[in-house]
Order: sequence, then C-alpha cells, then structure tokens
Amino acid sequence: MRIIASRTLREFWEKPEFADSETSLRSWYYDAKNAVWKNQNELKQQYIYASIVGERRIVFNIKGNNYRLVVSIDYDFQVIFIRFVGTHKQYDKIDAKTI
Repeated sequence: MRIIASRTLREFWEKPEFADSETSLRSWYYDAKNAVWKNQNELKQQYIYASIVGERRIVFNIKGNNYRLVVSIDYDFQVIFIRFVGTHKQYDKIDAKTI
C-alpha cells in the first residue's frame, strides 16, 4: 500500500505530549505499507479490532487504544489516505465518516 500524508503521523508523534505514540504509529505504518489488502475483510484478518465506519473508512486503535487513527483506503489503487490521528477526546469531536 502507498500511504499518503505519512507526514501527519510524524508531526503527531513529534509533539512532546504524544511522543509515546511513535513506536505504535511506526509499527502501523510498516504493516500498512507492506500490506496488500484487496478489501475490508482482508484488512480485518490482520487488524481484528479495526472499526469499519464507512465504505472505505477505517479507524485503528493505536498504542493499546490510547490513540485513534482514521484512514480512507482505495483498495483498487492500493492507497491509504491518512485523515486523522489523535487522542480519544480529540476523536470524539470529529465525524470519522467525513473527516
């Protein structure tokens, strides 16, 4: 998979208050970059706790569920678009289906 705006992840973990997310976000990035998911079912085989919130929207729990990562996936083109990364409190203020 190609990941668009991975800079968003780096900018998040570089903030001192979120530095503890770096290892988990890097791990997710590595896994996603090397994945070849053809649909949501294949993704769910690898990430059973990921939440499907729309046709192409997925919410991942990061660092033992301390953070949330929202992505949009185009399975045909093998591209992941990072839409949001933040705490649960920040996540509660967004609409994961439209962000």
